[in-house]
Amino acid sequence: MSDHLASAFDAPIDDLPQSVDRAAVRRLRVVARVLDDSVRIPGTDFRIGLDPLLGLLPIAGDAVSGVLSLYIVVESARLGVSSRTLVRMLAHIGIDVAGGSVPVVGDLFDAAWKANTRNVGLVLADLARDDAGSTRDAGVEIEIE
Repeated sequence: MSDHLASAFDAPIDDLPQSVDRAAVRRLRVVARVLDDSVRIPGTDFRIGLDPLLGLLPIAGDAVSGVLSLYIVVESARLGVSSRTLVRMLAHIGIDVAGGSVPVVGDLFDAAWKANTRNVGLVLADLARDDAGSTRDAGVEIEIE
Protein backbone atom coordinates (compact mmCIF):
# COMPACT_ATOMS: atom_id res chain seq x y z
CA MET A 1 0.00 0.00 0.00
CA SER A 2 1.39 3.43 -0.86
CA ASP A 3 2.31 5.90 1.87
CA HIS A 4 -0.52 8.14 0.70
CA LEU A 5 -3.14 5.42 1.25
CA ALA A 6 -1.54 4.19 4.46
CA SER A 7 -1.76 7.70 5.91
CA ALA A 8 -5.56 7.54 5.58
CA PHE A 9 -5.57 4.65 8.05
CA ASP A 10 -3.23 6.36 10.51
CA ALA A 11 -4.64 9.90 10.43
CA PRO A 12 -5.92 10.96 13.84
CA ILE A 13 -9.67 11.17 14.28
CA ASP A 14 -10.19 14.15 16.53
CA ASP A 15 -13.40 15.60 17.88
CA LEU A 16 -15.40 12.39 17.62
CA PRO A 17 -17.29 10.89 20.55
CA GLN A 18 -15.70 7.75 21.97
CA SER A 19 -18.72 5.72 20.84
CA VAL A 20 -17.89 6.23 17.15
CA ASP A 21 -16.36 3.22 15.40
CA ARG A 22 -12.95 4.56 14.43
CA ALA A 23 -12.17 1.59 12.17
CA ALA A 24 -15.29 2.41 10.12
CA VAL A 25 -14.24 6.07 9.86
CA ARG A 26 -10.79 4.98 8.66
CA ARG A 27 -12.41 2.75 6.03
CA LEU A 28 -14.51 5.68 4.83
CA ARG A 29 -11.41 7.82 4.50
CA VAL A 30 -9.57 5.12 2.54
CA VAL A 31 -12.47 4.54 0.13
CA ALA A 32 -12.77 8.30 -0.46
CA ARG A 33 -9.03 8.60 -1.02
CA VAL A 34 -8.98 5.69 -3.51
CA LEU A 35 -11.96 7.07 -5.41
CA ASP A 36 -10.98 10.75 -5.36
CA ASP A 37 -7.26 11.34 -4.97
CA SER A 38 -5.05 8.26 -4.86
CA VAL A 39 -2.86 9.14 -7.86
CA ARG A 40 -0.80 12.32 -8.23
CA ILE A 41 -0.70 13.72 -11.75
CA PRO A 42 3.00 13.89 -12.64
CA GLY A 43 4.48 17.37 -12.57
CA THR A 44 1.62 18.79 -10.48
CA ASP A 45 0.26 18.65 -6.94
CA PHE A 46 -3.18 17.67 -8.30
CA ARG A 47 -4.47 14.21 -7.47
CA ILE A 48 -7.15 12.07 -9.07
CA GLY A 49 -8.61 8.75 -8.08
CA LEU A 50 -10.48 5.81 -9.47
CA ASP A 51 -13.70 7.83 -9.95
CA PRO A 52 -12.50 10.03 -12.85
CA LEU A 53 -10.54 7.11 -14.31
CA LEU A 54 -13.64 4.91 -14.35
CA GLY A 55 -15.49 7.84 -15.90
CA LEU A 56 -13.40 7.35 -19.02
CA LEU A 57 -15.47 4.22 -19.72
CA PRO A 58 -18.66 5.35 -21.47
CA ILE A 59 -21.87 4.99 -19.41
CA ALA A 60 -20.78 2.03 -17.27
CA GLY A 61 -17.80 3.83 -15.71
CA ASP A 62 -19.86 6.53 -14.03
CA ALA A 63 -22.45 3.99 -12.91
CA VAL A 64 -19.76 1.80 -11.33
CA SER A 65 -18.14 4.75 -9.56
CA GLY A 66 -21.57 5.83 -8.28
CA VAL A 67 -22.18 2.37 -6.84
CA LEU A 68 -18.74 2.38 -5.19
CA SER A 69 -19.54 5.79 -3.70
CA LEU A 70 -22.67 4.36 -2.10
CA TYR A 71 -20.46 2.30 0.23
CA ILE A 72 -19.64 5.52 2.09
CA VAL A 73 -23.36 6.30 2.45
CA VAL A 74 -24.22 2.82 3.73
CA GLU A 75 -21.34 2.81 6.23
CA SER A 76 -22.32 6.31 7.35
CA ALA A 77 -25.88 5.17 8.01
CA ARG A 78 -24.49 2.34 10.13
CA LEU A 79 -22.50 4.90 12.11
CA GLY A 80 -25.70 6.81 12.88
CA VAL A 81 -25.27 9.83 10.63
CA SER A 82 -28.42 11.98 10.39
CA SER A 83 -30.94 11.50 7.59
CA ARG A 84 -30.30 15.07 6.45
CA THR A 85 -26.60 14.34 6.02
CA LEU A 86 -27.33 11.08 4.19
CA VAL A 87 -29.60 12.94 1.74
CA ARG A 88 -26.87 15.54 1.13
CA MET A 89 -24.39 12.72 0.51
CA LEU A 90 -26.73 11.10 -2.01
CA ALA A 91 -27.12 14.48 -3.74
CA HIS A 92 -23.31 14.76 -4.02
CA ILE A 93 -23.18 11.31 -5.61
CA GLY A 94 -26.03 12.18 -7.98
CA ILE A 95 -24.25 15.35 -9.07
CA ASP A 96 -21.03 13.38 -9.51
CA VAL A 97 -22.66 10.71 -11.67
CA ALA A 98 -24.69 13.21 -13.74
CA GLY A 99 -21.79 15.61 -14.21
CA GLY A 100 -19.37 12.79 -14.95
CA SER A 101 -21.59 11.34 -17.64
CA VAL A 102 -20.98 14.31 -19.96
CA PRO A 103 -18.30 13.22 -22.46
CA VAL A 104 -14.80 14.69 -21.89
CA VAL A 105 -15.95 17.62 -19.72
CA GLY A 106 -17.48 15.14 -17.29
CA ASP A 107 -14.12 13.50 -16.64
CA LEU A 108 -12.65 16.87 -15.73
CA PHE A 109 -15.68 17.53 -13.54
CA ASP A 110 -15.18 14.18 -11.77
CA ALA A 111 -11.55 15.01 -11.08
CA ALA A 112 -12.48 18.35 -9.50
CA TRP A 113 -15.80 17.59 -7.73
CA LYS A 114 -14.49 14.82 -5.40
CA ALA A 115 -17.91 13.82 -4.06
CA ASN A 116 -16.50 11.11 -1.81
CA THR A 117 -14.10 13.45 -0.04
CA ARG A 118 -16.97 15.91 0.43
CA ASN A 119 -19.14 13.13 1.83
CA VAL A 120 -16.56 11.96 4.34
CA GLY A 121 -16.25 15.58 5.47
CA LEU A 122 -20.01 15.68 6.02
CA VAL A 123 -19.87 12.42 7.97
CA LEU A 124 -17.08 13.62 10.24
CA ALA A 125 -18.88 16.92 10.90
CA ASP A 126 -22.11 15.08 11.70
CA LEU A 127 -20.41 12.59 14.01
CA ALA A 128 -18.43 15.32 15.78
CA ARG A 129 -21.57 17.17 16.87
CA ASP A 130 -22.31 17.06 20.55
CA ASP A 131 -24.88 14.33 21.19
CA ALA A 132 -27.02 16.74 23.21
CA GLY A 133 -27.36 19.15 20.28
CA SER A 134 -27.26 16.60 17.51
CA THR A 135 -30.04 16.03 15.03
CA ARG A 136 -28.70 12.54 14.48
CA ASP A 137 -31.36 9.86 14.07
CA ALA A 138 -31.53 7.15 16.65
CA GLY A 139 -31.19 3.64 15.33
CA VAL A 140 -31.00 4.13 11.57
CA GLU A 141 -30.81 0.63 10.18
CA ILE A 142 -30.06 -0.43 6.65
CA GLU A 143 -30.59 -4.01 5.66
CA ILE A 144 -28.74 -5.33 2.64
CA GLU A 145 -29.73 -8.66 1.18
